[in-house]
Amino acid sequence: MAAKRSPIFSLITLGLLLALIPVFSHATTPPQSFDQKTSPFGFLKHLQGCHKGENLKGIHDLKMYLEKFGYYHKTENNTHANDDDFDELLESAIKTYQQNYHLKATGTLDAETVSKMMMPRCGVADIINGTNSMQSGKKKHHHLGSFHIVSHYSFFDGAPRWPPSKYHLTYRFLQGTPTQAMNPVARAFQTWARNTHFTFSLARAPANADITIGFFRRDHGDGIPFDGPGGNIAHAFAPTDGRFHYDADERYSVGATPGAFDWETVALHEIGHLLGLHHSSVQGAIMEPLISQGVTKGLNADDIAGIRALYNV
Repeated sequence: MAAKRSPIFSLITLGLLLALIPVFSHATTPPQSFDQKTSPFGFLKHLQGCHKGENLKGIHDLKMYLEKFGYYHKTENNTHANDDDFDELLESAIKTYQQNYHLKATGTLDAETVSKMMMPRCGVADIINGTNSMQSGKKKHHHLGSFHIVSHYSFFDGAPRWPPSKYHLTYRFLQGTPTQAMNPVARAFQTWARNTHFTFSLARAPANADITIGFFRRDHGDGIPFDGPGGNIAHAFAPTDGRFHYDADERYSVGATPGAFDWETVALHEIGHLLGLHHSSVQGAIMEPLISQGVTKGLNADDIAGIRALYNV
């Protein structure tokens, strides 16, 4: 178990991390260049501009997209859940999505909203069981010495976390994991270890590992199916489940490579879920739901503030 830090030391360290955000949380190459034509989210393009009252082929697919990520909720009185009518519930769902992603909340599927929705992303829903943590996690004020920050981190419903007896976590790679992925994932664990009270190691007894990392395609039996290249890139479960899955249909790389997702950046995000962090509305935070090709990212002060708040360290 790592030595406990004093509160003063933690405050000073977090303040320094805030100042260093431009250094260790940045894109190393231009944004993603995923193929919108083959992306599972590509259907959104022809819906650009649609609004309440319209009936257009593909609107039902939009409802399914928003339902998957927790925004659109079917009710007994909703007679339009399975059709192509742009109803009031859809307008409300789009407004909530726009608010979560710092867009103008018009309820119309404007160009900026479509562009954001089409980006590859983590498969974990933004809203789980009706709890919009990306909004409920806002406006947490911290005074850290001379620093004042407003955090936007969030936790899963009920704030699940690892018990004090499990601050050292072991992990194993499932059969089929590419050899090239192992070192980047290990580096991601060590990055979290440097900024938390957790330590991590490769399990000597794989059957008893706390965390399992694997690569899967499409429906793989965990209730969160993958969807082919360019859609849901990866997902992980809240404590103490320990499952972390990459979509094997994606192209990955070590570092920033155009047209590929950085193994380590994806791992940093999903390990955050494994430790109990949900999505953040901070642009640039590792827990931001969107994942770009051709870039690398590191931990943001918001991510570190969130994990320390969750575990009171």
